[in-house]
Amino acid sequence: MDKRTKKSKMNEDSDINYTWSPERMLEMILSEEETLKNDWLTRGMPQLIDKLVTNYEKYEEIIHLDGKDLPSKRAVIGITEEFMTILFPGYHGKIDANKSHIKTFLGKTLKSIYEDLVEELNKSLKYICRRVKTCPEDVCLRRAQVVAKEVLVKIPEIRTLLRGDIQASYDGDPAAKSTDEVILSYPCVLAIATYRIAHEIYIRGVPLVPRIMSEYAHSITGIDIHPGAKIGKNFFIDHGTGVVIGETAEIGDNVKIYQGVTLGALSFPKDRRGQIIKGLKRHPTVGNNVVIYSGATILGGETKIGNNAIVGGNAWITSSIPSSTQVILAPTKLYYKDINSEKKQSEI
Repeated sequence: MDKRTKKSKMNEDSDINYTWSPERMLEMILSEEETLKNDWLTRGMPQLIDKLVTNYEKYEEIIHLDGKDLPSKRAVIGITEEFMTILFPGYHGKIDANKSHIKTFLGKTLKSIYEDLVEELNKSLKYICRRVKTCPEDVCLRRAQVVAKEVLVKIPEIRTLLRGDIQASYDGDPAAKSTDEVILSYPCVLAIATYRIAHEIYIRGVPLVPRIMSEYAHSITGIDIHPGAKIGKNFFIDHGTGVVIGETAEIGDNVKIYQGVTLGALSFPKDRRGQIIKGLKRHPTVGNNVVIYSGATILGGETKIGNNAIVGGNAWITSSIPSSTQVILAPTKLYYKDINSEKKQSEI
């Protein structure tokens, strides 16, 4: 078998065999066909550059060049982390924050958040403004300053809500040893705190920045809360991994949900052109004092879970549930086999 035939055979094998044995790996390593030609940087790379330029021109909707303003993802994440130092001083950010220097700490940190937030909000507003019409340069900046101020002024109120969320987490989890443990280690605290900040920006009509914040928290915690959702006080997400709360979901007070819960859309109505109609209520409404256990899926904008209801694990809900109702999935039938007995039968 010559080298070309051997190489072709290796390609064929790789198409149908996804198990990389040490022998196949070594064969690939030692293959002379895999040796990089010395002139690739001077000849091959320019060809790649030409192909990429052509690709950029063809798919220009996924590039962003020529200096048009967009918020910086890295900067927004930094702002989110600075917000955490204000919401939970001593727990997030600099641990050496103390009462004797609290005003200096607050003044420095709030000024930094304000300036950075105004810059990113300004770019986000310019982004949406460009898509509608040309507007004076300072209109977006003035609006960004107003929104940044309004969000910062909301911080005491947000902290009051978070105090209730943290207490609900402590009270609702027998494994919690202290509220310190909850703040430092529970993923729901970061997810809910980020949501409450992002929500204040979202309801003021600023695009992009709220989603960057919420998706940052999602990437760290596994909890996906859209900043457009409406969530009441004393909210607790136990464990949290895989929780999804959609944009138009509404959640009342004293609600507890477990991992893997989805508050999602049942369907996406489309217009005559086949495009999804946006702006409709697509996600469910959950009343007060509701418990939703792990793996439950609740779908639809018209679906309402009444006050004091309990939704059992893995339930699939697409219609409203009355108040004070318990919904559980009918137990599946389990089959048990004696493995040792099967082994003995096969040996006979």
